[in-house]
Amino acid sequence: MDTLELIKTFREVARRGSFSMAAEVLDVSKANVSKYVAELETRLGVRLLNRSTRMVSLTDAGQLLLERSQPLVDMIELTRLELQHRAREPSGRLRLTAPQGLGHEQLPELLGGFMARHPQVTVSVDLSNQLVDMVGEGIDLAIRVGRLADPSLIVRKLQRMEFLACASPAYWARRGRPAHPDDLTDHDALTFAVRDNGHEWRFEVEGEPYTVPVRSRVHATDPVPLLPLALQGLGVVYAPRLILQPHLDSGALEGTLAAFSPRDVWLHAAYAQRRHNSAALRALVAYLEERWRQD
Repeated sequence: MDTLELIKTFREVARRGSFSMAAEVLDVSKANVSKYVAELETRLGVRLLNRSTRMVSLTDAGQLLLERSQPLVDMIELTRLELQHRAREPSGRLRLTAPQGLGHEQLPELLGGFMARHPQVTVSVDLSNQLVDMVGEGIDLAIRVGRLADPSLIVRKLQRMEFLACASPAYWARRGRPAHPDDLTDHDALTFAVRDNGHEWRFEVEGEPYTVPVRSRVHATDPVPLLPLALQGLGVVYAPRLILQPHLDSGALEGTLAAFSPRDVWLHAAYAQRRHNSAALRALVAYLEERWRQD
């Protein structure tokens, strides 16, 4: 038995002045109560209780332990109650990681709505396109685009990601609008990728994966810095509609080749444990599923 449980047993005997009464409260045998107190005395190397056939009293060392252990027991009990509250009610801090592109508009808007609904939750956000060790970095939830290969993660699909080839109206007027992915080989491409050079764009033609090599004029690790270049008419960017939508709505960018967008690319929410997740994490996953289903 751990030392904390032994101290709790000792405190019950000290409060009741009786091994029998302590055993009744703790729902264990009197012999076990006596055994636990004796084990605690052995560990501490000091006698805590004076015993007689009729009564139990504290030694000077026992009185000291009774007084000094009170804050520890109170802290443990307070922590237990707080943890149980967090298991029931969304509260505490959540650590998230998400692609940089989502951090400009979509994610702040979503988190604002979530935190307004759950005011006891605080959030730390790590915007990165790199895959992270969720357990090692203490990350509660990862929001990622594409396929997640780690079999230890619990993955929830949030939204299918439609990719569009986009450029400014002036660029399309000058260079011509492609009707098939192969037509992009003659265009200036604004490319992005984290782990490779990104000079191939992946489509789907007649239900099969289809790769087109492109000529990259500007390359980045994230699509967001490429959008101002596309707005200036410097090339074509191939990116998720999710981050392109404001510019599509305004007419500053025009998209094409939506019919060739891969159908197996999703925005995912991933977390490391299936059991005993906090109420805050469960609530956030449910909220993201609810909001992205509406879009």
